[in-house]
Amino acid sequence: MSELFVCGGCNAKIAATNLDEILHGIEIYKRDDIVVGFDKKDDAAVINIDGKTGIIQTLDFFPPMVNDPYLFGQIAAANALSDIYAMGGEAICALNICMYPTEKDFKTLNEILRGGNDKVTESKASLTGGHSIHDHSVKYGLSVTGKVDLDKIWKNNTPENGDVLLITKKLGTGLVCANYLQGNVSDKDYNYCTKQMSTLNKYARDIFVKYDIHAATDITGFGLLGHLSEMSDGKFTMVIDSKKVPILSPAYDLAKEFLYTSGAQNNRNYIGGKVEFLKDDFAMEEVLFDPQTSGGLLVCVSKDEADKIIEEFKQNDLPIWEIGEVKSRRAYDIIVK
Repeated sequence: MSELFVCGGCNAKIAATNLDEILHGIEIYKRDDIVVGFDKKDDAAVINIDGKTGIIQTLDFFPPMVNDPYLFGQIAAANALSDIYAMGGEAICALNICMYPTEKDFKTLNEILRGGNDKVTESKASLTGGHSIHDHSVKYGLSVTGKVDLDKIWKNNTPENGDVLLITKKLGTGLVCANYLQGNVSDKDYNYCTKQMSTLNKYARDIFVKYDIHAATDITGFGLLGHLSEMSDGKFTMVIDSKKVPILSPAYDLAKEFLYTSGAQNNRNYIGGKVEFLKDDFAMEEVLFDPQTSGGLLVCVSKDEADKIIEEFKQNDLPIWEIGEVKSRRAYDIIVK
């Protein structure tokens, strides 16, 4: 069995600026039973089945960001399943999506698929098939189907003024993974990062669904700031306290040494004009722009609900951080203080 060539994760996504250009002029036919499409860049599509239940559809795959095939399969699956949880849904089934060079050892592919299946099983969903093709480089992910009550869908652009912002995983996966093979990250820090990436957002979702979540998303390729801008939707301003933002070690120090990723620069170019930084801290900016692979859930809730949620997370030994609040509209989508 061979190691994987590391070149991807959510850092491999096409830049948002390019996506806007690619999709320009393509008219989408929207059926009446499509409750959520991609017009607001939400995490997944929702289809009205019977007036009560919505079917959630999502798809995600990418090249490896780690060199261990089993771990890569776990992370890719956790990342794809996350879009279901970001809508408040329950995962039902998944299909494998795989591109693999046929001249390569198939034991490696078996390990990737085994890792993915283990995460699908952990999510209490069923793996029901998939599709594979020959390609010059390895890519893997899932198409996932879930379900949600139509009156309980979480959207990414419906916060309320005064809401608190909660996040469930630390930032900096792009910086850590990109620098590990260069010898700039310790095994201890790398292992913490990969364990976080392979952790399902199911456990956070299972607590959040007990409360009144106003808006939610998961933090992936467009970084914290990109997803916050989508949440703002031009109607609110998200105020972030940089001192409260949880950061993986040693992501901040790497950014301070200008060891950042191309994905972060794409995000900066796309969203930078919508962000006001009140503090001159380039390294912090890079962490906030850093593309995340299998990042945490980000939710908007009232202060009273936030206090209850944080307490329940603590009781279940799950991480959570309060990083800011939703304010009435200012000049920018986001203010970082």
